[in-house]
Amino acid sequence: MSSYKYPDAHGYYGRFGGAYIPEMLQKNVTELQAAYLEIMQDEAFQKELDRLLHDYAGRPTPLYLAERLGQQVGTTVYLKREDLCHTGAHKVNNTIGQILLAERLGKKRIIAETGAGQHGVATATVCALKGLECIVYMGEKDIQRQAPNVARMKMLGATVVPATSGSKTLKDATNEAIRDWINNPNDTHYIIGSVVGPHPYPDMVARFQSVISAEIKEQLKTKTGNELPTHVIACVGGGSNAAGAFYHFLDDAAVKLLAVEAAGCGVDSGKSAATSVLGRPGILHGSKSLLMQTEDGQVVEPHSISAGLDYPGIGPLHAHLFETGRATVLNATDEEALVAAFNLAKLEGIIPALESSHALAALQTQQWKPDDVVVVCLSGRGDKDMETYMARLENKL
Repeated sequence: MSSYKYPDAHGYYGRFGGAYIPEMLQKNVTELQAAYLEIMQDEAFQKELDRLLHDYAGRPTPLYLAERLGQQVGTTVYLKREDLCHTGAHKVNNTIGQILLAERLGKKRIIAETGAGQHGVATATVCALKGLECIVYMGEKDIQRQAPNVARMKMLGATVVPATSGSKTLKDATNEAIRDWINNPNDTHYIIGSVVGPHPYPDMVARFQSVISAEIKEQLKTKTGNELPTHVIACVGGGSNAAGAFYHFLDDAAVKLLAVEAAGCGVDSGKSAATSVLGRPGILHGSKSLLMQTEDGQVVEPHSISAGLDYPGIGPLHAHLFETGRATVLNATDEEALVAAFNLAKLEGIIPALESSHALAALQTQQWKPDDVVVVCLSGRGDKDMETYMARLENKL
């Protein structure tokens, strides 16, 4: 049986993936495709990656038994605390890996896109660590709604460039980053923050994030005597935290995988980011996946209260998991995510990111058995979303 983990030689998971790139990027992408696995499997690379993940990022992150939350939903619930990583989210797992990769490829200039700002902060962080130039593209709308992360990026020495086209969110920031890479193909490495983009990015990012599920297995074994949960839940925009949380369970059918997209104002409201429901196959940002688009192939602008899930596509791995039925794709509205965030804060004293709140919302909509063991990937912390949460408290949302 072929593994769900790995794409084929051309970067396809089933019929999704590939590398649809302009000629100017052919050299860069081909260089990455040829080198990434060899570099990542090098013993010295792995040793440095492990050291930084442990000593710098603060791994392993705890697997926390959320007793009061579990009592509320009638089963055992563990939270994988990626919010406790350095920089406040899972994104740093990937940026540490990619900055080490960029060093070995001789790149001196780093670019990135960001939505919620967590990937931008994580990229700026590792660029500061390694003394490399950092340019982060961020939608003008996201700059306004994620101001704390913009301030952090600037303090870390990054240049934050607003994307002012389209919906002025993550899709547009990605467009601008790709344009930059086309104009600076020789000295620049593009650190993509999710399991999207041309091959090898979806595979590369999933491998760097797979530390999440590797730790879950080890931690569950210690706590329960069984390394397999019954369910793993994660939010999905592009899908990097979900790819990491699912990775080492992908080929074990006993573990049910629940991916939660952002329904926005409702799947049928015209203001949604529920790609798996609303999308169809198309090409965006270098790969073929499911994409929200009009009849003539124009991208439909997504909407989510969460900047990190405000994306009109999903990664090709997730599209494949959805199409084959290996993962169940759910969705949560803005309202459900807000309710779930306040619920976790009051029950467990943990303020989650709005992205993670979508995964938490799914706990309330499913029928659980008392003997289920459910792991929710708490992908990030809620500091960046406090303005939105306070607006809710003041009845402005």
